Amino acid sequence: MFLEGTILKPNMVIPGKKCPKQASPDEVAEWTVKLFKREVPVAVPGITFLSGGQSDVDATANLNAINRLRPLPWAITFSYGRALQAAPQEAWSGKAENVDDAQKAFEHRARMNGLAAMGEWSRQFEAS
Repeated sequence: MFLEGTILKPNMVIPGKKCPKQASPDEVAEWTVKLFKREVPVAVPGITFLSGGQSDVDATANLNAINRLRPLPWAITFSYGRALQAAPQEAWSGKAENVDDAQKAFEHRARMNGLAAMGEWSRQFEAS
């Protein structure tokens, strides 16, 4: 097995949506990193998280919290679908006159997740 050529693409460790106590980003980061340190060989060069049904801001906050636990033995980034597309799709609503707003929403989400991939995101950036 050539682990050095592997990129793992998992979900984060989060409670189910119906769980009465939802985890904070710090708890998600702690549980996820603890599990991965136990199970993922350091020879694996990268972990690319899926958003796994999280809201766009929750996925960003959790990614950021994980990256704040550096140094980690793997590069940590994201491969979000719904968490990147939900806001632009809502802004667009299938109307040509909303394309500019949808593009701005997508740019914002991509920028927020880029910051989170470096552990430099803050909830304050969401308002800007």
